[in-house]
Amino acid sequence: MLFKHPEVLWSLFLLVIPILIHLFQLRRFTKTPFTNVKLLQKVVAESRKSNSLKKWLLLFTRLLLLKALILSFAQPFLPGKSALKQGQFIIYLDNSFSMQTADERGTLLENKVQELLRSVPPTRTITLFTNERTFRDVHINEIKNELLSLPYTGKQSSLDEILLKAKSLIKDPSPENELVLISDFQTHSPSQRLDTLQGLKLHLVQALSKDLRNVAIDTLYVTEVFPESLELSCELTSSNHREPIPVSLYNGDRLIAKTSASFNEDLKGKVVFTLPSNEKINGSVVITNSGIEYDNQLFFNIHKKEKIKVISISGAPSNFLGRIFREDQFEYSDFQLNSLNYGILNSQNLIVLNELKSIPTALQNALLPFVADNGSLVIIPHSDVDISNYNTLLNKGLNVNVISGNTAERKVSSISMEHPLYHNVFEEKVTNFQYPSLQKYYKIQSNLPSLLTLDNGAPFLVADKGIYLFTAPLNLENSNFIQSPLVVPTFYNMGWNSLKLPRFYELIGQKSIVDIPIVLEGDGVLKVSGENMEFIPYQQAYSNKTVLTFEELPTIAGNFQINAAGKEIGTLSFNHPRNESSLNYLDPSSLAATTVNNQLESLFQQLESDHGIKELWKWFVIFALAFILIEVLIQKYLK
Repeated sequence: MLFKHPEVLWSLFLLVIPILIHLFQLRRFTKTPFTNVKLLQKVVAESRKSNSLKKWLLLFTRLLLLKALILSFAQPFLPGKSALKQGQFIIYLDNSFSMQTADERGTLLENKVQELLRSVPPTRTITLFTNERTFRDVHINEIKNELLSLPYTGKQSSLDEILLKAKSLIKDPSPENELVLISDFQTHSPSQRLDTLQGLKLHLVQALSKDLRNVAIDTLYVTEVFPESLELSCELTSSNHREPIPVSLYNGDRLIAKTSASFNEDLKGKVVFTLPSNEKINGSVVITNSGIEYDNQLFFNIHKKEKIKVISISGAPSNFLGRIFREDQFEYSDFQLNSLNYGILNSQNLIVLNELKSIPTALQNALLPFVADNGSLVIIPHSDVDISNYNTLLNKGLNVNVISGNTAERKVSSISMEHPLYHNVFEEKVTNFQYPSLQKYYKIQSNLPSLLTLDNGAPFLVADKGIYLFTAPLNLENSNFIQSPLVVPTFYNMGWNSLKLPRFYELIGQKSIVDIPIVLEGDGVLKVSGENMEFIPYQQAYSNKTVLTFEELPTIAGNFQINAAGKEIGTLSFNHPRNESSLNYLDPSSLAATTVNNQLESLFQQLESDHGIKELWKWFVIFALAFILIEVLIQKYLK
């Protein structure tokens, strides 16, 4: 037993006073004569014994009464296990989309918020953080409204991120700090690295629904394009639902098509819509599903595609380029060097120097500002180049030096699959690929990454900031590259990357770069606006386009308009990634935590018991009142 005010215990020395009073009472006795004292001797002896007992009982009762009163003012208490040790209460509340899973009482997030409001003591100071917000050193009632209106987010933190965040919130490292993690613990998100938790007690509370089922719209893409129409395919995934589900297609608020999706043994479904190829559509695909809600709608847009402008300046046949840069997506032109109009270069997106023996100074002077203005350039050397002439341009553009030619026959042996030029070109690693070969190549001195590498380790294609350099001529006399499967994805992606046109939709939270073929005047800026928000994205203006970069904004899914000076010039669609649609969860008992719980009430009752105190002063007041009653009874009934 401990005391809040131990200094009051000095008052116990005052108990000596009633003892002295009782022991040294000085009383005068009055003599009363009796005619026959002998008859009263027995009565007098018994009265003295009874009187002495009564005095001792009163003494002890009064001593206990005073002691009880003194102890009650000292406020005694019984501490819990950690009551006298300083520690922080830190709570992580998962508000990711997976917490939208519903049961009979509401969503998982809503249920846990209600449990928090009921379980956390109003006087307890806590620090609570979610995937996006942090509430430092607050009482639960102070943030009640914020918790009740807490929005869902597409950002789900891993355990590593949660622990790093929690550690940053700790003021003083102490083994009594408590961290409570409230989440559904989806399999894809948290890691199992909990061994870094030192001096922090970890309590896991898993939120799970009894009815785990969900159907999600996974992706959308064009499968066929016809002169007057196109086929739009939409894929769906299901956790355990096999019955057909209605799928609706909207253009804005107008329903334009409706069908149903059936699921195969792999719980995959697919529907196909036929749409006019020349109609602008700000669309959305919608399903009705009682599981997670955010994946019940997928936004997309179909609009008139701007053609990418490509020009080749040739010293050799370039028919293969015309077959790659088709007129439905590219505006392709081929010029001989002596007939080139330098005035059109700045308006191009991609320029190909196809096997020129030398690059005139006037052309070099035109290409350097073009490259600096975010233009893309492909250089294919001639079999007999003027090395010093080439190096003049390459030194300024790529920091590359051509050293000499090499006539040894070589073969391309490796592809940099991670480079944006070849990213997603191959569905899986190819082991039996027919790599092209060549008769002659140029040795270069460069620190640039090699996109295509020869079997002796020498680079065949290097690139940096939109400039691509082949180290060998591509004509059929020197190489079979233009006859290999590599030629189409290589040059097609060079052209496609030179102007990053909007796709059907972008993913929120991932860096997206979109090129808008518009030149802004003066201090003009492009704005992006949707139904519930408007913002100005990060943008860079060039001579032939404006580059928009999206990463932190927008935060909500939907169709957005790109506006310049109040006029709509394009559309963009954004959707949240579908990685939270999976209903696979970790078993918290497999994680190295202090406790694993299903209910918040029982957890906080135990934590409050460990950190709380049991006050006893009220009992001592009751004892004092009892001793007063005992004294009254002694005075009244003990004669």
